[in-house]
Amino acid sequence: MSALVFLLEEESAKNMLEGIVPRLVPEGVHVQYMTFSGKQDLEKQMERKIRLWMEPDSRFIILRDQDSGNCFDIKARLLELAKKTGKADVCLVRIACHELESFFLGDLAAVAQGLNMPALAGKQNRNPYRNPDNIANAAEELKKLTGNRYGKLAGSRAIGPCLSLNGSNRSHSFGVLVDAIYRQASLLPRQA
Repeated sequence: MSALVFLLEEESAKNMLEGIVPRLVPEGVHVQYMTFSGKQDLEKQMERKIRLWMEPDSRFIILRDQDSGNCFDIKARLLELAKKTGKADVCLVRIACHELESFFLGDLAAVAQGLNMPALAGKQNRNPYRNPDNIANAAEELKKLTGNRYGKLAGSRAIGPCLSLNGSNRSHSFGVLVDAIYRQASLLPRQA
């Protein structure tokens, strides 16, 4: 059985993806999530996990935060690890610029809905939320914006299902991730 497999640096990314992936992939696509204990653990284990993956025709998306690193260098390093698996042709690497929370700051209507804070939606056109990928510490900004109501695990679980998939999210890196999910899912055979 084939699968769309996500390799993720943390549980909060899985929580967010569980809210959007069912809306992006066709029925019959088997989805699996592998979470790691941070970016170093992801980079340490991903090569082995992909190389030993036994389900034929599977496709992989590796998602990691940029944090304070260089986006291009991080992506190049992850792609090099993917090449070592012998399955680089079925792997896509996506980087959250700067953090997963940038995706949420790019769609304050989703944050407002998920955390039941209606007033937040009206702040989307203010700086710095017009271009959330430029916010170096998006998690801290989101906590401050929500008066500490946002927590990584519960917040990503609440906000994920509310994220807009129609291209209105102001986070460019979120749009690139959504496109990658569509692309990888479209290349998988459908299960009966």
